[in-house]
Amino acid sequence: MKKVLLSIAAVCFSFAVVKAEKVFEFNSTCQQAYQELTKLKINSGIALAEKARQQNPDNLIPLLLESYADFYVLFFNEDPAEYAVRYPKFLQRIEAVQEGPKTSPFYNFCVASMRVHKAATAIKFGHTWEAGWDFRRAFQAIKENKKQYPTFAPNDLLYGALQAVIGTIPKGYKFIASLFGMSGSLTEGMKTVRGFVYSNDPWAKMMANEANFMYPYLLFYMENKKEEALQFVQQRRLDLVNNHLHAYMAANLALNNKQADYTRSIIQNRNTSDEYLKVGVWDFEMGFAKLYHLDTQEGARYMESFLAQFKGKFYVKDAYQKLSWCYYLQGNMKAAEAARKNVLAKGATDSDADKQALKDAKTGVWPDITLLKARLLNDGGYHHEALGLLHGKSEHDFPKEEERLEFTYRVARIYDDLGRDDDAIQAYLVAIRIGENRKEYFAARAALQVGQIYESKGQKATAISYYRKCLDMGDHEYKNSLDQRAKSGIARCEGK
Repeated sequence: MKKVLLSIAAVCFSFAVVKAEKVFEFNSTCQQAYQELTKLKINSGIALAEKARQQNPDNLIPLLLESYADFYVLFFNEDPAEYAVRYPKFLQRIEAVQEGPKTSPFYNFCVASMRVHKAATAIKFGHTWEAGWDFRRAFQAIKENKKQYPTFAPNDLLYGALQAVIGTIPKGYKFIASLFGMSGSLTEGMKTVRGFVYSNDPWAKMMANEANFMYPYLLFYMENKKEEALQFVQQRRLDLVNNHLHAYMAANLALNNKQADYTRSIIQNRNTSDEYLKVGVWDFEMGFAKLYHLDTQEGARYMESFLAQFKGKFYVKDAYQKLSWCYYLQGNMKAAEAARKNVLAKGATDSDADKQALKDAKTGVWPDITLLKARLLNDGGYHHEALGLLHGKSEHDFPKEEERLEFTYRVARIYDDLGRDDDAIQAYLVAIRIGENRKEYFAARAALQVGQIYESKGQKATAISYYRKCLDMGDHEYKNSLDQRAKSGIARCEGK
């Protein structure tokens, strides 16, 4: 009788163990959830992830999906209250996922993806050191996964992206990569990502939303293929109405490619249903688009709306600076000064744009109105109007040396954007001569632009010399971001 009872107990125990075994099952419900989340339809995505959990409580993929949800919510909105609740869950999920079978290619893939979510969120909330460790662990995990499962396509998007970014880390942050033992290659990383984007693998098709979001950013910033990045959006016929992740990417890249009209069109035509994650970034981007056309009334309205609802710190100083410019150009100095005071008091300085806004505010000096208008019009893509404002003027019409430097640089950028390469190079060289020993960013950016012109002409040795000139310039505004772009340029020219 005792033996019988023991046998029954053993069978029951074996059944319990089998039943409790964790699995990675990216089934159709999970795939539907992933599609919703990567459109920023967070609530429906989470509901589907919960449905998948109910279908199989031992399935660990819903944890990955929840990680995506928390990442998007925290990354876009930066709400400290949400952070206090959601951020600790990243580590809890990572630990839970590590209870899964290590023989699955999804084991390290999930760990790496969750570590990236955690790291990117930590950066947004000012925890750079913690982010460095998580990026290292993510890179190690995905690198090991690619080694163990070389044909597992989902590896390629994350591994390639990390490899490309790590390969172009600017000098100001290089210690992080070296300290954490990470090394990358822009050329190899982009090759890997590109292979995934254009692959017919079923997983590449399933993950197209995420790939089509990341790839244009890498093209734009890592490979300096700005037009190609935006052409990719059109060639792929990405849904900029019903996919808010793609709409944000396209609007943001268009704005940074001096296509303010396109940005405005994307924002205005997107689906405004409540089923999408509510984010203030639409008002932020629209505020820029309006200001770039000197529509300061509307620009101020959108910037005020963004600042009223955004609870984070990234780009807050930048937004208050642009708000101050709106009022300054209107002649409303009381409101302009009030906005400038908020540049000093609010936000953080984790981004170069915020650092620059703070530095400008501390001077107490307002920019020359003509130069400011020319800058804004040029940044919005209204190059002929910008050139018209500066027509008939020379550097000698400006009393301050920094204004003479900026005038020369502005003229060069406008010529550059109009495709007048020879005129642009000539003016850029003057800007380099005037400003290479100054703290303003104009000379370093001029060197970068000259490098890009020569690179586009196939004169790579000359391009490299100007990229190095950019890197060699000392402490100046936007140094980290300009250094990264110069390093990317050198890597491209050298095929690294």
